[in-house]
Amino acid sequence: MDKLPKYWIEFLDANKLRGVEIDFDETQDLSEYGVSLKMLNEQQIIDEMNNCYPGKVVKEDQYIPIASCSYGSGDPYFINSKDGDSGKLYRIYHDACSEDTYDKDSAIDVVLENYKLLLQFR
Repeated sequence: MDKLPKYWIEFLDANKLRGVEIDFDETQDLSEYGVSLKMLNEQQIIDEMNNCYPGKVVKEDQYIPIASCSYGSGDPYFINSKDGDSGKLYRIYHDACSEDTYDKDSAIDVVLENYKLLLQFR
């Protein structure tokens, strides 16, 4: 999967989100950790998906990296193309992934029920 969903590109364009940093605290994060992320542009998304972990491993399950962690944890943020427009925002822990697999039960947390909710924290 090297093509990004049209709805994601339209969301980035409509809201001028490339490179934008977004923060919200643990009370607003469904995983209760708090979030500090930097939105990726299309080139960065493709690079993360094809050349980095966990992107390389989780892309088979249609996860698409859309932001990096600004805290420095290395845990990127994802949407899943199976969810479609208005899908969830996920955090996938890089330390729960290996070169060829990941533990789906411990590697993935839902951060927001709808990625469009990112706009309220901008």
